[in-house]
Amino acid sequence: MTTDTLKNTATNEPMTATDYRPIERVIAPPRAHMVGDGFRVHGFLPATVGMQRMSPFLVMDYNSKWDVPAGTTPRGVGVHPHRGFETVTIAYKGRVAHHDSSGGGGVIGEGDVQWMTAASGVLHKEYHEEEFSKSGGIFQMVQLWVNLPAKDKMSTPKYQAITHARMAQHALPDNGGSMEVIAGNYQGTQGPATTFTPVHLYNARLNKGGKAELEFPAHYNTALLVIEGSIRVNGTEQVPTDHFVLMGNAPGKILLEATEQAVVLVLSGEPINEPIAAYGPFVMNTEADIRQAIEDFNQGKFGYLED
Repeated sequence: MTTDTLKNTATNEPMTATDYRPIERVIAPPRAHMVGDGFRVHGFLPATVGMQRMSPFLVMDYNSKWDVPAGTTPRGVGVHPHRGFETVTIAYKGRVAHHDSSGGGGVIGEGDVQWMTAASGVLHKEYHEEEFSKSGGIFQMVQLWVNLPAKDKMSTPKYQAITHARMAQHALPDNGGSMEVIAGNYQGTQGPATTFTPVHLYNARLNKGGKAELEFPAHYNTALLVIEGSIRVNGTEQVPTDHFVLMGNAPGKILLEATEQAVVLVLSGEPINEPIAAYGPFVMNTEADIRQAIEDFNQGKFGYLED
């Protein structure tokens, strides 16, 4: 496929390179490291581009496919605090159990999403679901940290359990697959997640040869993560499995084409143009905010959660 095979919907003229949003970087998966004893992740954000560059997305930990051996004790991360942001966990393979001190929790299976708003502060733990731990198997997931604006950082924690069955599905043309909308809107199809600032989060599930067209405001920070298969972006750039594509901040459409059956995580959001002060599990606006978070945690103000 070449860039002149499509028409610009505004002019009905053949698409050219200038009609596409530019690709800033294609990033190979960084060296994997362990988070707790249950998550073997590639830390794409903030290590490769920084927190401000992909705001409101602060962290992306990607657990590429990992064959977890069977065991009697579930692997995971024990009780830890969060304040000032949201965690979004997307399960592609395997099952994750989790609990937090505000009463949220449950199990997310393949295709499900856990969207936890830590906000003013929670204690949290997450680990492989018990039956999955006993049997072992392929595990694959993404966890994002999504920043909150200053006015919402001390709001009440909340939790959204978004099962795969609840996600909005938008059929792509020519039997190309579907766009699974978790948050935001894709060509009139609205996702179920509620967000504090404009965020679009999709899974593009593409059949071989399937195409999807994306368009976001030029100032929205936008990226792609190839979860399965391989794709061609904007008719020219071949991107293999487990690679991250950072799009430039310029007007234009993004064209995805699957060179084999593929799953692509699409994330785009309006940047939160506020100072970021980050320390471990706390993301606030000032160093004074961080000191207050540590003091509140030490005084037990994040609640109680049994390890």
